[in-house]
Amino acid sequence: MIEIREMLMELCALPGPSGFEEPVTGRIVEMLKPLVDEVWIDTLGNAVGVRKCGKDGAKKLMFDAHIDEVGLIVTGVEEGFLRFAALGGLDARILPAAEVKIQTDPPLYGVICTMPPHVLTKEDTNKSIKIEDMFIDIGMAQEDAEKAVPLGTPGVLAHGLRKIGEDGICGKALDDRAGFAAILRALDLLKDETLDADLYVMASVQEEVGVRGAGPGAYAVAPDECIVIDVGFAKTPDTKPAQVSEELGGGVIISRGPNTNRRLTDIAVGLAKEKEIKHQINVEPGGNSGTNARAIQISRAGVATALFGIPLRYMHGAYEYVLADDIESTAKLLCECAMCS
Repeated sequence: MIEIREMLMELCALPGPSGFEEPVTGRIVEMLKPLVDEVWIDTLGNAVGVRKCGKDGAKKLMFDAHIDEVGLIVTGVEEGFLRFAALGGLDARILPAAEVKIQTDPPLYGVICTMPPHVLTKEDTNKSIKIEDMFIDIGMAQEDAEKAVPLGTPGVLAHGLRKIGEDGICGKALDDRAGFAAILRALDLLKDETLDADLYVMASVQEEVGVRGAGPGAYAVAPDECIVIDVGFAKTPDTKPAQVSEELGGGVIISRGPNTNRRLTDIAVGLAKEKEIKHQINVEPGGNSGTNARAIQISRAGVATALFGIPLRYMHGAYEYVLADDIESTAKLLCECAMCS
């Protein structure tokens, strides 16, 4: 049996900002090998595996979750300090004084510069610093920094991962390695089950910089149906019900809206009720859910696509937070969908 928290902490510890996911995809290929019949990495870097059912004319069902994380890329060196830009929606509010890991060989660690509050004006205290005005201190002079860190070198936040309470995981990259952890757990639960569909799984890349990997990956596989697993917002006391209503611990989030297939979504909701799988409904009224579902749905002549979410707090922050029980609920619903395809 796959232990969700241990597996997820291993995946999240690996650096994999958008466009630089190789350390993560390499490990995922090894994790997939005992669970599928074949696994490969495509041109864009998506890791894809397939479990064949052995039946002629079988339908193709795909599970997808992106495995890139928000990060940064070095754009310049000034007086030994690194200028950088964001890879994805990095939250500028949490960056001052944050530790970062620069993906050199071997990796370098640094701290994002911040002014002490003692020397700030009252006006500056209430301002958020723009990323283009920030620098990373790596403890080097100009010449050494230029040699050590070529322009275009990526980096990630270096915050550690923690278990919280009996069921929680807190740290970086849970968006969306928690989604792929649910896929791995589902494959583990399905290993002794007979399926009527060929089951493809995709660990897709570059979602955080414009949903770039999932479309070409889905085009190559040409699935009949796809379930995208991403994270969803989980409410906290400072959120308003109109903004966020999903609960941490409330189970898998099933989305409804024009970015999802009504028939496939109805099947998923029906299975969740029938099998008493903890779940909650999210409404995505726009045509763009902000997930890989938007790209996969319109791949080739169209793919019947459903969207599942794992409740997560503090998205794109230094310490995201999920519960293993919500990942387990997601995995169980994926299993039921696979067995009824």
